[in-house]
Amino acid sequence: MLNMRSFWRSPCFQVLASFLCWTLNCRPFSEATVSPTAGPRVKPSYNFGRTFLGLDKCNACIGTSICKKFFKEEIRFDSWLSSHLKLPPNYLSCYSGNYSDDSKNWRPVEISRLATKYQHDQSDKRICASVTHAKSCSIERTLWKTERFQKWLKAKRLTPGLVQGLPTTLLRCPSQRLLDRIVRRYAEVPDAGSVYMDHFTDRDKLRLLYTLSVNTHPIMLQIFPGAEGWPFPKYLGSCGRLIVTTSTRPLKEFYGVSSDVAVDLALQLLAVLDSIVNNDLGYFFYFTQVDAGTFGVFSDGRLFIRDASMLGVIDKQEGIQLMNGQWEEKDIFSCLVTDCQNAPPSCNSIRRSQSLSMVCMELLPKLLKEKFLPPMQAKIDSTLSICADNLLSEQDVITAAQVLVDILKPLRTCDSQFAYRYPDCKYSVKP
Repeated sequence: MLNMRSFWRSPCFQVLASFLCWTLNCRPFSEATVSPTAGPRVKPSYNFGRTFLGLDKCNACIGTSICKKFFKEEIRFDSWLSSHLKLPPNYLSCYSGNYSDDSKNWRPVEISRLATKYQHDQSDKRICASVTHAKSCSIERTLWKTERFQKWLKAKRLTPGLVQGLPTTLLRCPSQRLLDRIVRRYAEVPDAGSVYMDHFTDRDKLRLLYTLSVNTHPIMLQIFPGAEGWPFPKYLGSCGRLIVTTSTRPLKEFYGVSSDVAVDLALQLLAVLDSIVNNDLGYFFYFTQVDAGTFGVFSDGRLFIRDASMLGVIDKQEGIQLMNGQWEEKDIFSCLVTDCQNAPPSCNSIRRSQSLSMVCMELLPKLLKEKFLPPMQAKIDSTLSICADNLLSEQDVITAAQVLVDILKPLRTCDSQFAYRYPDCKYSVKP
């Protein structure tokens, strides 16, 4: 009987395959690309290691809720669609990818790290040096022995005292109501709907503590989800030290757009800033820093907060707690990816107009630059300069922002390119 495996490997078959591919104007099978929409599945040749994901450092990681998707190839990096199916470089902070629930329908996603590879490496070395003075150690075991985590192990509820001294912006002015919200909505554990951590395993507690110490971006997406109207992308899950969210285009890619698109994005940006200051839940959000990647745009034209790592929250219902001396208690969790020598500003120093001034200084001038005829452009530029002046009173800045809204609203067009509000805008009485 003919050995088919030997035939496939034979020179005759290779010549035949090459001839067929040439006549059909296609690539040889060995160089074929893999498409998410392709019918038959091609077994990849990559080696998906735990190190790339950061699973070798768990449970000093973000979580494992979406790991199965990676290993079942239901989450793919864009580079997996290349001919050699190689993993992308591990030093990048963000990757484009594709996500599927049924291996047939795919949608774009963003796969990102909460810190750069260098920051993670330095953090791991710092953890080892803090206890053993060695270059390498068991990161999990070392953090497990710390005084802070031992307090977490005994705690039934996440309280302000347990997060005191953590460097992330979200926890600079914590309230009990905010911390309860974190526990109730933490997506890396089964939902118990309780403010008590009885349903947390010890490893769950370490992962939450680690995330709160490194970067609270995924926590913000979980506790203020876009499905409830908050201006954030959807959190899909995490695996090791990678998180997966809905796909975005950073605002910086829109600096060269037409005037009507620029007007629409500017009005959305100002509306987002207003919503995070004035909302029904009584939370006041503020930025400590903004850049061209802080905000992003969905495929339908909606603008949202793409990076929430520099976003703080003050609870207007419960007021400011731990505003004095909260930085005195420092430990290894205070210095994982930041310089723990630099004390943050007092919660009392946060202005309601702080985010407005930053956006009017850093983003809106680039978005609206040279988009209009001189009289209108000069009026916009003058208003932006007032809005950007943080030496003015809060009310002066807020008033300037409202004046800018009044200038831009009549310039807003109703067109199908703004899918998120079309055709509703055709029937709206508002401009």
